[in-house]
Amino acid sequence: MSHFVEYLPIFMFGTMAILLFSGFPVAFVLGGVGVAFGMIGIALGELIPIQLYTITQRMWSGAAENLTLTTVPLFVFMGLVLEQSGVARDMLGSLNRALQRVPGGLALSVTLLGIILAAATGIVGASVVMLSVLALPVMLGKSYSVPLATGTIAASGTLGILIPPSIMLVIIADLLSRSVGTMFMAAFGPGILLGGLYLVYIVAVSLLSPKSAPPAARGGEGTGWGQLAVTLAVGLVPAFLLIFIVLGSIIFGWATPTESAGIGAAGALALAFLVRPAIYTGLSYTRFAIEGAAANTSGGGPLRRFSAENRGWRRTTMQATRDSALTTGMIFMIILAATAFALTFRLLGGEHLVTDAVTAMELTPWHLLVMVLALVFLLGFFFDWIEITLIVLPVFAPIILSLDFGDHVAKADLAYWFAILLAINLQTSFMTPPMGPSLFYLKAVAPPEVKLGQVYKGILPFVGLQLLALALVMAFPQIALWIPHTVQN
Repeated sequence: MSHFVEYLPIFMFGTMAILLFSGFPVAFVLGGVGVAFGMIGIALGELIPIQLYTITQRMWSGAAENLTLTTVPLFVFMGLVLEQSGVARDMLGSLNRALQRVPGGLALSVTLLGIILAAATGIVGASVVMLSVLALPVMLGKSYSVPLATGTIAASGTLGILIPPSIMLVIIADLLSRSVGTMFMAAFGPGILLGGLYLVYIVAVSLLSPKSAPPAARGGEGTGWGQLAVTLAVGLVPAFLLIFIVLGSIIFGWATPTESAGIGAAGALALAFLVRPAIYTGLSYTRFAIEGAAANTSGGGPLRRFSAENRGWRRTTMQATRDSALTTGMIFMIILAATAFALTFRLLGGEHLVTDAVTAMELTPWHLLVMVLALVFLLGFFFDWIEITLIVLPVFAPIILSLDFGDHVAKADLAYWFAILLAINLQTSFMTPPMGPSLFYLKAVAPPEVKLGQVYKGILPFVGLQLLALALVMAFPQIALWIPHTVQN
């Protein structure tokens, strides 16, 4: 019995891991295990009843009363408005028209759109589904390799979890008690690096294996420089303006992250239902501009289709609001449950147990860092990012932040560097089977001829690129830290 009491936190963690595989909702597992082991601790004399009351206090102060987390529903709403209003379709059409003669141009367009959507939305599920619906049938119709097409879409859609504004970065910054704005700045460089690696890989595959990404057919309607300029301006400039307003207001200190999230939500509504209609109305008077800008999407009568979309602005807003509430409710329910689990684990002495075990192993700081990142990577095969973050970070972050990496990373920068390494690593959890959410988002809307095995094959090179980006940021911390240092200086 004495050994059982001493290792009660280990039994608690093992019980949680087993129940997570049962398929029971994650929030109920975390919260239920936390409360159950709290009562076991009381029965064994390890806790007193008043300590369980502190769980509700921590839930209130850590989540319900936390103003930083108000950015979550606002960023979710911003992304859903852009996804459901047709703005993203305009961007894909513009990029595809500009890159139609480049080897692998359609795959490059999808990747670039993924980067833009990541900086404008940060909603992985919405991005993957939208890119799958818009681009996958077209890519397959142009005889693209199924693994390349599905891998490109799944990887591009997951960039939203790293490139700011990112919900994951907001939660990590809150757990580490660090600035959300600085965390956003630190993630921007690695996010662009990862997107750049995707682009280089696609170009390389297109050149080495033209059958995997056939070039556009020659002939047909040419695209003049004037048409191309109008096309890109209509499709991209409004979105870039929104990105600059959201991220620029944080970087330049014009607004807090919470305020910038509100600006982004209002800006998405304005872009979808005021700016976009104004642009199309203005272009409707110029036949040249209509052909160059509006004809880049499939289907007859682009202006007529746009008008129909615009008439449904109330329906779009209500749907985005409803989906935002559902997504936010799921996230906050898991946060509250994880708070109960983490606090009970700590009250039972779990934090000291882990610290003593790590100390006894006599690992160097680098060995410990690699061990934690390897653990997160393996957990990504079975669990979602929010579960991994809320379970692993409270246990291992205090240990990592107490380490000394010498001249490689300054002590003041250690939290941000570790957070970005964790964020890059967590990206793999979206694409590693058997539980990768992006794979199932894509398969759910893919044509029947796309097999899950082809999807698995397609994501392997992109998971390798994510690990390469992780290694580069680990070896060269300035990839993540140069923007925060530049802005602060």
